[in-house]
Amino acid sequence: MTYRINKDKWILYRHTNNLDIISAVAANLKKYSNCSISKEDKLNLLKKLKELNYYKERNPELPLDAINHRINTLAYYMFGYKQKIDGKNRFLFSPLGNLFLKHLGDSKKTMFIFFTMLWAMQFNHPHGGSDEKFKLYPFRLIFKLLMDKRLNYQLFVPEVAYLLVFIEKSTEQTYERLVKKILEMRDLSEEDIIKMFKKEEHVFVNAVYEWDYYVSELLENASIITKERGEIICELRHGTNTTRYLKKTSIRLNPELSDYCSDLLKLYPFDKLPLELNDESRLSIDVTKEVYSFYPEILLEKIGETGEEFNVKLLELPKLIELYSNNENGEEDSLFEDVLEEGFNMFYNVRAKRISGAGNTDIECIYITLKKKFVVEAKSTKNKLSSINSGRLKRHREKVGGKYTIVITPRYVPAVKYDIVSTPIVIITASTIAEFLYNNIVNNVKEIDYGDIDKIVCANFGKDISQLVSEMTIRKFASISN
Repeated sequence: MTYRINKDKWILYRHTNNLDIISAVAANLKKYSNCSISKEDKLNLLKKLKELNYYKERNPELPLDAINHRINTLAYYMFGYKQKIDGKNRFLFSPLGNLFLKHLGDSKKTMFIFFTMLWAMQFNHPHGGSDEKFKLYPFRLIFKLLMDKRLNYQLFVPEVAYLLVFIEKSTEQTYERLVKKILEMRDLSEEDIIKMFKKEEHVFVNAVYEWDYYVSELLENASIITKERGEIICELRHGTNTTRYLKKTSIRLNPELSDYCSDLLKLYPFDKLPLELNDESRLSIDVTKEVYSFYPEILLEKIGETGEEFNVKLLELPKLIELYSNNENGEEDSLFEDVLEEGFNMFYNVRAKRISGAGNTDIECIYITLKKKFVVEAKSTKNKLSSINSGRLKRHREKVGGKYTIVITPRYVPAVKYDIVSTPIVIITASTIAEFLYNNIVNNVKEIDYGDIDKIVCANFGKDISQLVSEMTIRKFASISN
């Protein structure tokens, strides 16, 4: 019986299988926020990991490679992302990454948070790896399978390595076919399994190695699964002189996570299409920000986190704008404007008031320090913003005595920028302003100063200032990673 169709598979990161190591790297990297991590700093971090018995030197000539792999692991597992600014790669922690570090001493809370990070991971991954043909949330699919009674709530290594890591898209149809193939595979003899794996040994040995030696070990270490180690089925060649073992090992989901997993499946389905990294209407960094901004309110309820409700709304800002564009009953309109008003009032030297209504701007703001008034407009369509009526925005602005207009939109066609040339109008993507405000919150900035934003706006009338604001955020809050 033939199951395999192609040789491209998921790329599962394999530089560590210990969550304690990942946590130690994240905690130490966080300490360097706002400053450079020099070569000496990295060597000191490796020394600390070595003292904790988390690092064993294999190649004394390449010690920095090891710490760079550790930082890449953070990006892969959704602790944050890297962005190059001023020729240097900087690392900005995600909301879930910050939440994980906040509760580092509480293993139960970090279990739920890390599980949620895995739920957010998509292929294509912003950090790279798997072929572009893979468009799914891999761990959502894995956890759904572990909730399936027909599979006895378990998965075996051969099933993952031979079937699962080759799935390109998640739909109800592909899921049912996968379940059927897994059940058929369980009826095969051990000899049949060996023949299947030996046929394309070089492909399957990598799948076995990544899953059984690294990913499933990490999931067990994080208390997300329980792992029942089985007998060896056969040896598989890995390179010229190395062999790996295909085993009858199986995994099950930690029962403590079952209800939470069911809730996530309802709210964030396994078959949801991931964000397109090559979306032609958006900068790739804006897509990356949205991928890493996953921060479900249900998690906060689960771990008893209070005072985070506005953070959730803030991080949902791009999605709220989408809802605003599809406003059918008026509820989304009010929700979006309330969040936007509250967001600009987070600046200690800005007073923002929602006006809206026909012939009016959405938000009227005054920059108290310079006694300067400006207005904020939310603009979106079901697909992407196709035009800006600068004349209408001018009337909105002049009606309240505003000096300039900030248009907030999730995405737009390139021609939109021509609509605002030589006008006191700028564009900021929703993910960019949300990222800026969020990072001020989680870094305990008590007085968020609007002055830096105002300077960028006034120096760049008629332009999209998203990249400039994003670079400012990275400089303020991101560590230099390599």
